[in-house]
Amino acid sequence: MILINTIGTFLLCFLTHFLYTWFPNPIFSIFFPVNESIWEHMKMLYTTILMYGILEYFLLKKFNIIHHNFLLTTFGKALISIPIYLIMFLPFYYNFGENMLVTFLILFITILVVNYLGAKILNLNPINYQKIMAGIFIIIVYILMGILTYKPPKTDLFFDTKEEKYGINDYLIKK
Repeated sequence: MILINTIGTFLLCFLTHFLYTWFPNPIFSIFFPVNESIWEHMKMLYTTILMYGILEYFLLKKFNIIHHNFLLTTFGKALISIPIYLIMFLPFYYNFGENMLVTFLILFITILVVNYLGAKILNLNPINYQKIMAGIFIIIVYILMGILTYKPPKTDLFFDTKEEKYGINDYLIKK
């Protein structure tokens, strides 16, 4: 199941990468990348894991796999994927520059790791109010993502080197 979820999530990333480009609107700008900055791709990873979680839930039910704390686990996987990816990606990026093959490999490894961790957490005893907690946390993270999309800090993580801009509308002449 871990490998199936990893491949499914990985493939879904290719769709979610372009959703804002295809359907530019304020709602999609919160969930999907609005530019090619590293941060916007973390938004894509987070959202893709949550979206794939819907399919994963039905797969777990179909195959009668224990899935205690499912929503909290899915949120945890989505959130922890961001630092896991950045820890692997940033040293390579800053030392060698952009390499799509390496970027995809790191993305795949990140998704594999969080799915492995998620599978372990699903087997733990049920946590009281996990659905409410996860729902609140998911909303808080998306509020922060919206703020960071429209008012990003002026750091490398938020800078789109391709279009020389930060966030959704902040264009620069020079970095």
